[in-house]
Amino acid sequence: MSTYRTVETPHEHDELMSITEVADIIRVPIATLRYWRHLGSGPQSFRIGRSVRYWRTDVLQWLEKQSNHQQTKR
Repeated sequence: MSTYRTVETPHEHDELMSITEVADIIRVPIATLRYWRHLGSGPQSFRIGRSVRYWRTDVLQWLEKQSNHQQTKR
């Protein structure tokens, strides 16, 4: 009987999303997400090969921060 230890990662039960899926959720054009990525100001993203991917929880946390930031400006 072999035993091995599984390593739990922060995104173990998370979902990977494409730039198109994120654009649909945030309701901005894909070009805006690309520009934000260039500026480093949008949701956290990363590359897998040639594809840009986002973790769903990172996108939702970023949206929440944007919402809270707007409320504190008022």
